[in-house]
Amino acid sequence: MMERNISRDTVREVLLSGEIIEDYPDDKPYPTALLLGMVKGEPFHVVAAFDSENTRCFVITAYKPDLEHFEPDYKTRRSLDS
Repeated sequence: MMERNISRDTVREVLLSGEIIEDYPDDKPYPTALLLGMVKGEPFHVVAAFDSENTRCFVITAYKPDLEHFEPDYKTRRSLDS
């Protein structure tokens, strides 16, 4: 996160107001999700794990999605065949 110059405030904003675009409920040890949020007009992805028993959230990674890997909506992954 810090290596990519993404602030904690940006990650927090995505976690609080972003949209879950991919959900992985069977991940272990906790379910994970990929969230998309727009912060100051820029798209950000955050992958986080959610421990509902202890009400904790663990940030796995955060990055700015690119059009090489995602469609312009930043929600849909591009086909590997493209």
